Amino acid sequence: MNIEWLLEYNPVLLALFAGIFTWSITALGAAMVFFFKEIKPKFFNLMLGFAAGIMIAASFWSLLMPAIEMSEKQGGVAWLPAAIGFLSGGAFLLLIDKILPHLHLGLPMNKAEGIKTSWQRSTLLVLAITLHNIPEGLAVGVAFGALANNPDIGTLAGAITLAIGIGLQNFPEGTAVSVPLRREGLSRLKAFNYGQLSGLVEPIAAVFGAYLVLAITPILPYALSFAAGAMIFVVVEELIPESQSGNETDYSAAGVMIGFVIMMILDVALG
Repeated sequence: MNIEWLLEYNPVLLALFAGIFTWSITALGAAMVFFFKEIKPKFFNLMLGFAAGIMIAASFWSLLMPAIEMSEKQGGVAWLPAAIGFLSGGAFLLLIDKILPHLHLGLPMNKAEGIKTSWQRSTLLVLAITLHNIPEGLAVGVAFGALANNPDIGTLAGAITLAIGIGLQNFPEGTAVSVPLRREGLSRLKAFNYGQLSGLVEPIAAVFGAYLVLAITPILPYALSFAAGAMIFVVVEELIPESQSGNETDYSAAGVMIGFVIMMILDVALG
């Protein structure tokens, strides 16, 4: 497919389109609530494991590795921006995790994290998913923002591949939000609305990430690594623990392996 014409567009605009795409896949996944009232534990664990595998692979192949290569070309210490950016991304998500009120799936209200509030359980559940959609949106935005520094087909293909990968893992995430909310007593429409709403932050974060890179071009290796660190934090702190619920842990491990391989293939073949 000839995608050269896309290079003529502003990277921020492309990031917005990509963010809308990933959000729409979240909404598509959330729409599964109209067909199912519950998810079997083994399938739920498989879905979350799949999302984790996608994010782990994307963090390395689409973000960290390009950051290291850019630093190498700039003549500096190749690993330094990647290390600083990666740890900064994790620290940023840790800070938000301590401040933003949220509740992970399957936990009682007394296990809610962040600043104490009187918000409803459904709101806290949605905020937990919204929290880890922030780094996904940033990653997509930074990848498209890289076009300002290196406007070639390879960079564009890599950004599109990352958006596709994030979109793939957003489908099970949307389902993993809306169906449990339906099981907790919300109507199908409300559960769907909450589910798709959790992905609304992605186009916003994508535009912010792309604009930031355009405004301060030298930070690109740090920005790529920052997004990778934030995504890995989400995987370790949220997705993998939630995918290990019950006695179906083999399914979550299989999901991680499958998700990682699919993202790796996409990135190497298309990027």
